[in-house]
Amino acid sequence: MSPLSALKSVVLLLALIYPALQAQEISIPISNFSSLQLSDWQQKSFKGETQYQIISIDKQAVVQAKSTASASSLYKQLRIDLHKTPYLNWSWRIDKKLAISNEQSKQGDDFVARIYLISENKWFFWKSKAINYVWANSSPKNTIWPNPFAGEHVMMLAVRSGDDAIQQWHTEKRNVLKDLNKIFGEDIRYIDATAIMTDTDNSSGTAHSYYANIYFSAQ
Repeated sequence: MSPLSALKSVVLLLALIYPALQAQEISIPISNFSSLQLSDWQQKSFKGETQYQIISIDKQAVVQAKSTASASSLYKQLRIDLHKTPYLNWSWRIDKKLAISNEQSKQGDDFVARIYLISENKWFFWKSKAINYVWANSSPKNTIWPNPFAGEHVMMLAVRSGDDAIQQWHTEKRNVLKDLNKIFGEDIRYIDATAIMTDTDNSSGTAHSYYANIYFSAQ
């Protein structure tokens, strides 16, 4: 093979693999807890306030959440195009489980840890959709159910359950575009806000949890 032919082959190979490599590198960070600030996050209270603060654990900056008969979320408004970055990635851990027998009821609608994604329809707000990836207590993994307060516009999906190990980190990856399509039966392209939430208001319990490394990615 002549040097010119070899060069053409290399250029062709790079042209073929570069888009794939580029797609793998696309990621949108949601958490930047290493800055030790939560200035780009806002808190929304439903009952009392869950205490959120950045601490250092296992040599990394994470958000610690403490809830005592309270329910408030920490959320960040950032539009995500799921056609470009459909995967949500995060790590979380909990100190103990909640004493709840049925989290699918209003009385048991508490979660030691959850990631909350909202897709807003500003013109028709009643068509807004949301999905909660939750650390359930009694519902098996991958169980899906409507939120007992908000109905089928807010759906719950158990990523972890009561038989998962506590006091250790678990790293998750979900194809949000695929999950939304499966749950709502439509192509929901945009996520407008991402929230973390540890709540114990309905069960009047206590919960400690930790969140880290939240980001959307192409792969």
